[in-house]
Amino acid sequence: MASKGLHYIPLGSDGFDHAYRQKVAAQYQISALNKSRLKHCIFFHYLLFFVMLAKLSADILDKFDIFILEIEELRIPQPLRWEYFWCISLLFSFSGLAAIRKNRIKSMNYYIFGLVAFGFLPLLYAVIYYFGDVWTYLTSDPEEDEEALSEVQMWQGMPYGLLWYGFIIVAVQIHSFSTYFAWNLISAWKARGSKKAE
Repeated sequence: MASKGLHYIPLGSDGFDHAYRQKVAAQYQISALNKSRLKHCIFFHYLLFFVMLAKLSADILDKFDIFILEIEELRIPQPLRWEYFWCISLLFSFSGLAAIRKNRIKSMNYYIFGLVAFGFLPLLYAVIYYFGDVWTYLTSDPEEDEEALSEVQMWQGMPYGLLWYGFIIVAVQIHSFSTYFAWNLISAWKARGSKKAE
């Protein structure tokens, strides 16, 4: 066939029968696409973790009796427990990555559970915890409500709760997309019958 030229068309074919040739099944395409998207979400989860780690660095260094003047001068507020609990959610990303490599439904279920328990729930707690400060800051008039605004916790001249709300909005989006893509992967793996235990 190679001797017939680069554009050889078999007899009885006009070349438009490509629609009937072998195709990749839909569940394999869905699986490949969602694996790639989930990896990107996990990457952004890591970036958020490093932001949180930077915030927690002053407290961590204090626990090890390490003094760094530049960090102490920032006067970073003491962390709350929800911040450490949220950091645990990163550990479940390893389960998600292992599930991606070997198409393991059980590992992906662990990943989703970890995101809900240690990703979404601490963030929900933070939304409720900082709601009063954020609401007071957004609804108060600086000239009339000086007393109310004086009770709002500030850091570097910015409302601390509002800064956390920025973090929470980004984190909720990343966790939501991660959960969605993980769920799509589980559905695709079940559809192709590759239900694997650990």
